[in-house]
Amino acid sequence: MSAPAPSPLAVVDVDTLPRQDEVLDHAALAFVAELHRRFTPRRDELLALRNERRAEIARTSTLDFLPETAAIREDDSWRVAPSPAALDDRRVEITGPTDRKMTINALNSGAKIWLADFEDASAPTWENVITGQLNLMDAYARKVDFTDPASGKSYALKDAGELATVVMRPRGWHLDERHLRFEGRAVPGALVDFGLYFFHNAKRLIELGKGPYFYLPKTESYLEARLWNDVFVFAQEYVGIPQGTVRATVLIETITAAYEMDEILYELRDHASGLNAGRWDYLFSIVKNFRDGGPKFVLPDRNAVTMTAPFMRAYTELLVRTCHKRGAHAIGGMAAFIPSRRDPEVNKVAFAKVKDDKDREATDGFDGSWVAHPDLVPIAMASFDAVLGERPNQKDRLREDVSVTAAELIAIDSLDAKPTYQGLIGAVRVGIRYIEAWLRGLGAVAIFNLMEDAATAEISRSQIWQWINAGVAFENGETATADLARKIAAEELAAIRTEIGEEAFASGKWQQAHDLLLTVALDETYEDFLTLPAYEQLRG
Repeated sequence: MSAPAPSPLAVVDVDTLPRQDEVLDHAALAFVAELHRRFTPRRDELLALRNERRAEIARTSTLDFLPETAAIREDDSWRVAPSPAALDDRRVEITGPTDRKMTINALNSGAKIWLADFEDASAPTWENVITGQLNLMDAYARKVDFTDPASGKSYALKDAGELATVVMRPRGWHLDERHLRFEGRAVPGALVDFGLYFFHNAKRLIELGKGPYFYLPKTESYLEARLWNDVFVFAQEYVGIPQGTVRATVLIETITAAYEMDEILYELRDHASGLNAGRWDYLFSIVKNFRDGGPKFVLPDRNAVTMTAPFMRAYTELLVRTCHKRGAHAIGGMAAFIPSRRDPEVNKVAFAKVKDDKDREATDGFDGSWVAHPDLVPIAMASFDAVLGERPNQKDRLREDVSVTAAELIAIDSLDAKPTYQGLIGAVRVGIRYIEAWLRGLGAVAIFNLMEDAATAEISRSQIWQWINAGVAFENGETATADLARKIAAEELAAIRTEIGEEAFASGKWQQAHDLLLTVALDETYEDFLTLPAYEQLRG
């Protein structure tokens, strides 16, 4: 590797953190700068294409498989690269942010994979961005031991053979990192997260018998997958590791990507290791794209949209068939339930729901699935053990019985459920509580025994917007209006103040969260991602 030129990147508007220079050393910054120079212009073009496509959906209220890529879908001969040994068995994956305690607990959890999350489960404060990188660097050097100052409890890694394999998720293409700038312009967060992690860890991971593995979020088209593939090719050449060492799992969590699964795998075929059914963002994407498509696209209460809904079945069945046809892993969705330390009855119900969910995924042909809490790992593991036995996966199960039409993927009205007044209240309650935590730097938050992240908050505010703009009439005779949402939000804010007390309320971000939720839920112009205006208010 040739000596890097001086980096033109500037670190701005932050207080220097302990050990920050270990992450932002000269060579690493030079690498990120080169990623920015080469790939940000194409990133910008692809974001513009997203807007054009959304305008076309608004005009037609439909989507279809792409005629120009039919040859790729119809060609039965191509496959993705064989899976590396460290990613062959993915039957249970745990997700979570990269704070020090979570790093140790996730690696020790018994899951096969840890999705180390710099995206929806992490509010992108500068401290979270930098210390998350440090924690992963320290974990690979086995220097990540930690004592909780509050409880005095100590945490340490198990033996190497017992640790989960890390698959790191950078931020989506739409988010920038305002604290790293090139000629006055913010660098895309995706390139910052990927670049720093890859540069510092790729060679060490190879020495450990693993590799630089990634989850790619919010992908909306095969052209975005092509951009990531070009990033991987350049990065591997830059640091001098073999092409194909990187492996990427793409989250199919946008409705447009559901129509391009084959094409996405094809673009990444030398680096692809699978697709994931990102159910919560997927629902958000449906609402976002078809928000003005009329009554047949109005999504009912979030909790009424289970994975057995016909349009969700179409999505997951197509994903399994597509992955296995191409030799890729099919990874199931999130079990978001959080065990209660105080209520065994809550746990009994939650564990039964998780078991049913994971049993269904394993039976449908998925090779693994996600959980949000270590206590759920054994439940999910049992579901997949029962189907897989000693086999690492079931990619040989081709699901040739599956046939999904374009219309079935957006047949929202095939679900026999409607929005309810309690659903509106629930959306407001979750939205305020999650946004408040996010503004304090927390991206994964336990709310009402569910692990909420940015994706579930997006559903909440998007449904409020959609129901109001569609003039939904609830079962109690009320109609969804901006005034009704404001009334519910005011009542929730008052209830929170009573619940937590005046001092805790004053020290939090509650009024700010209330105001931001109403802005992104009620404004006539729909904001593509609530994290964009929220990031402007995020301190640190």
